[in-house]
Amino acid sequence: MKNELRENRSVRAIVLNMLIAAVSLFFNGFGIYLTIQANIGAGPWDVLSLGVSKTLGILYGTASIAISFAILGMDILLREPIGIAMFIDAVVVGKSVDFFNSINAVPPCTSIWTGIPVMLLGLVIMGYTQYTYMIASLGCGPRDTLLVGLAKRVKRIPIGAVSIAILSLATLIGWLLGGPVGVGTLICAFCTGPIMQMAFTSVRFDATRVHHQRLQDSFRVVLSR
Repeated sequence: MKNELRENRSVRAIVLNMLIAAVSLFFNGFGIYLTIQANIGAGPWDVLSLGVSKTLGILYGTASIAISFAILGMDILLREPIGIAMFIDAVVVGKSVDFFNSINAVPPCTSIWTGIPVMLLGLVIMGYTQYTYMIASLGCGPRDTLLVGLAKRVKRIPIGAVSIAILSLATLIGWLLGGPVGVGTLICAFCTGPIMQMAFTSVRFDATRVHHQRLQDSFRVVLSR
């Protein structure tokens, strides 16, 4: 059963892993929500989503979904592998942030001394939920896929530099649209990776060993039943 779940060999395994991915991404959204409520500047992609939200007068989640599907379109153009979880990611994360906003789960921090711990807690939650999301083996998020796709096409440039370029562009556009930039933006940019690696190491998870099922293969399993 363990191998069946890991490799999504049956409809039951795919449905269960879709549920695991959705629940993980819901709580991943709570982590993102905390980094925003830290009120010391949002992470690069959230600066963009919040900037679009402010400019168009729409909810954060709606802006996040629109950006996610735009990036998903780029992933398809780059011929990168697409999985079911990418669509779940595009919808669930943004709308979970809207949900926590609607119930005012955590009030905005009023000082940097409370903001930094709240932001770090959010990043830790994001790190562990990224692990539980990835073990579903149904695809990575649209943004991660874009990073890998671009890095493969500019082989002379390290993937770290490609990541910095993408995040810098997202931050710049978001800032121009009125998104919140501050010390928290730098914390997110430089601490997200190490905190995620810490989370993966603590549960002995190697993300490079995960074989993500492509969308067409998932449909093939479903239609063969």
